[in-house]
Amino acid sequence: MDKSTPDQFAKETLPISLEDEMRRSYLEYAMSVIVGRALPDVRDGLKPVHRRVLFAMHELSNDYNKPYKKSARIVGDVIGKYHPHGDTAVYDTIVRMAQDFSLRYMLVDGQGNFGSVDGDNAAAMRYTEIRMSKIAHELLADIDKETVDFGPNYDGSEHEPLIMPARIPNLLINGSSGIAVGMATNIPPHNLNEVLDACFALLKNPEMGIEELIELVPAPDFPTAGIIYGTVGVKEGYRTGRGRVVMRGRTHFEDMDKSGGRQALIVDELPYQVNKKTFVEKIAELVNEKKIEGISDLRDESDKSGMRVVIELKRGEVGEVILNNLYKQTQLQDTFGMNMVALLDGQPRLLNLKQMLEAFLSHRREVVTRRTVFELKKARARGHILEGLAVALANVDEMIAIIKAAPTPPEAKIDLMAKIWKSPVVEEMLKRAAMEASRPEGLSVDFGMTPNGYKLSDIQAQEILQMRLQRLTGLEQDKVVSEYKEVMDIIADLLNILATPSRVTTIITDELTEIRKQFGDKRRSEIIANAQDLSLEDFITPTDVVVTLSHTGYVKSQPLEEYRAQKRGGRGKQAAPTKEDDFIDKMFVANTHDYILCFSSRGRVYWLKVYEVPQGSRIGRGKPIVNLFPLEEGEKINAILAVKEFDENHFIFMATAQGT
Repeated sequence: MDKSTPDQFAKETLPISLEDEMRRSYLEYAMSVIVGRALPDVRDGLKPVHRRVLFAMHELSNDYNKPYKKSARIVGDVIGKYHPHGDTAVYDTIVRMAQDFSLRYMLVDGQGNFGSVDGDNAAAMRYTEIRMSKIAHELLADIDKETVDFGPNYDGSEHEPLIMPARIPNLLINGSSGIAVGMATNIPPHNLNEVLDACFALLKNPEMGIEELIELVPAPDFPTAGIIYGTVGVKEGYRTGRGRVVMRGRTHFEDMDKSGGRQALIVDELPYQVNKKTFVEKIAELVNEKKIEGISDLRDESDKSGMRVVIELKRGEVGEVILNNLYKQTQLQDTFGMNMVALLDGQPRLLNLKQMLEAFLSHRREVVTRRTVFELKKARARGHILEGLAVALANVDEMIAIIKAAPTPPEAKIDLMAKIWKSPVVEEMLKRAAMEASRPEGLSVDFGMTPNGYKLSDIQAQEILQMRLQRLTGLEQDKVVSEYKEVMDIIADLLNILATPSRVTTIITDELTEIRKQFGDKRRSEIIANAQDLSLEDFITPTDVVVTLSHTGYVKSQPLEEYRAQKRGGRGKQAAPTKEDDFIDKMFVANTHDYILCFSSRGRVYWLKVYEVPQGSRIGRGKPIVNLFPLEEGEKINAILAVKEFDENHFIFMATAQGT
């Protein structure tokens, strides 16, 4: 009995630096995440998991015009054949592709509960049913025509596409987001019509500048609609790959009573990726903490017909001020950070708008070329068979005699291949088609048309032996010759496409035009190009206040409601405390949005908004006005004037003690 131990086996221990091994292993892990999981390919806009889901649905004929299949069936196929990860990751991918608030153009047609904008989870995969959407078929169009490369799956038992043919610019129209190792991507969705307009322009003029393309693609177009507030950050993103999209929800006001004294602010649309439930909870929190005042009631009346969040305002409140506060303190105004990183030639790249369009069109050019080569190969193979049948029909009696004389089918085939045949029809067609142009790839020069006549190949001889007797009728002979002529014309046309780049461009244009007719729609997100940042004034409710300035220079403002008319014999309220050497020098009523012009003893004019005047109580003196203006030593404010606005029809007359 062999009593050898493991120590007796031949082995070699290699010393490895821990630092080098960590560096190498981490780099491999990082590249695996970047290329194989987190970043989309610029050509089809898909990550590997999306690609595998759609391909699995394609293989199962889970088409838009076929019955729905259980989501669990698709998930099982994906993780069993292509994606060796958890079923949750695959199902989450399917759910997102079926949500109309996540993708601008849904790739999966779902039946059942697929979640909501409130953040509700989708139903379990055993309950929901799916099939590919109609537009998703355009991503896989011509995949069976050798248009893209295939690679082995994780265990080598299946093959999967490394890229989709992608007849639609999916990365731009649906966007993408993902976090890799050391990098991330965040690409917004766009309107199909606008992106295709840019494609047409770039096909017509490849030298077109990015500024001209930006005019055609002015801004993203989000599935949740809303408002894009300003385009400066958007244009920067299109130029450099990094930018900032400011999004706002769509709102309107409704009167709560006939007098119009009470209003409600209605939120109809929220910015992209904003959770409605969280948004409503945030408003309630701000109201409870008194960070937003003027809201009396809050409720969510959303239903199947659309979103409707009702924010009831207190009587007399200015709705625009509360709306501005909501913009500032909630996600009613949110930001989408553009970071357009995608895989280009297998490497992560930060891309601008033109580079993304060029990559898509270059991919389409390659797909059309490869499809043409495939169809040419197929046409040549069919033409080769028809050549043999045409030769047989031209020499039918002699061929029948050879076949009858042969003892076995293999010997009959050899005899047919050994003879030189004549066929005027075939000779004429081959001359018109430039003979070699119609020859199938790999066919030896010993077969086909030779100087002495036509020599049948193995495939042709076998087809003749399998030909049914009914093909010998005159009508069938005419059909063979007619089909042969058609195939020769097709071969000539396909060769012309391969030799003429402008024809490839025309084909791409025609296909994209058809896509536009089928799937093009109107923009959902409104664009407000000239946006302005909110100022402090936008958050101040316009109300009337009393402004007082004391003799020694103390200034303050008080709500007008603190003053009331006194009846006869009444004792008035004190407006401000006074000292022996101080008293109220100037007092006036102004709106919080008005301007105050302050004229100093040095002939200077200072200004500020009324809401900038420190608020004080009846018993407070206020604050020294020298803290509000850069007054020089000995300089004091002699006169104050409240002004609502500055216009050309009103003037200020000022005179000094010396008469100037």
